[in-house]
Amino acid sequence: MHFAPTDWSRQNLLREGVDEKTIVVTGNTVIDALQYVSKQAEPVEITELTGRLLRHSASRNDMNRLILVTAHRRENFGKPMEDICHALIELAKHGDVEIIYPVHLNPNVQEPVNRLLKGVEHITLLPPLDYLPLVHLMKHATLILTDSGGIQEEAPAFGIPTLVLRDVTERPEGVAAGTLKLVGTETNSIVKEAKRLLDDPSAYGEMSRAANPYGDGHAAEKTIQALLNR
Repeated sequence: MHFAPTDWSRQNLLREGVDEKTIVVTGNTVIDALQYVSKQAEPVEITELTGRLLRHSASRNDMNRLILVTAHRRENFGKPMEDICHALIELAKHGDVEIIYPVHLNPNVQEPVNRLLKGVEHITLLPPLDYLPLVHLMKHATLILTDSGGIQEEAPAFGIPTLVLRDVTERPEGVAAGTLKLVGTETNSIVKEAKRLLDDPSAYGEMSRAANPYGDGHAAEKTIQALLNR
């Protein structure tokens, strides 16, 4: 049997000549894991970090908004990574945002990120996070900028608009569904699309309400039931 995470995957199997009767679309088990982990107690370091950075501002009627960033793909080493950093510097000037960036340990990421972003106001650089704190940090985010693979599937489960810092993605279902948008690594493109979501409630709402094409958190149950039915 073939347990496809999405209908797009199902179509790929059919094009390969796989018998339709052996294919079951279940969603991706990563969403099952995400929902399981998200129900666990929030780590105290995340509670303290978000409480400090997103606290109410006396000059406004709302809280600061969190932009979560993950960028570490090999294809973005060099100038693309520097361009991403310059975009973050511009976004940090927005006025009501805090940017949190857990930085990958690869020297090709560490060097430009620390050189360009360390000490910049409204940007917080963190060491890499374990899955539990990362999931809870995602839950606090207003917007996510990422070149990561898994986050492209996970963020839509929380209704968080996600800009993908790549020119192509192996997760086209999210783009088609409207939960993801490819913006590349060019500084102006990143800033333009991020500010559009921050400043336009209708554009933000359209992305945040889009259905997650990667599953509903019951992929394991659907897989087991299909096996029992078989």
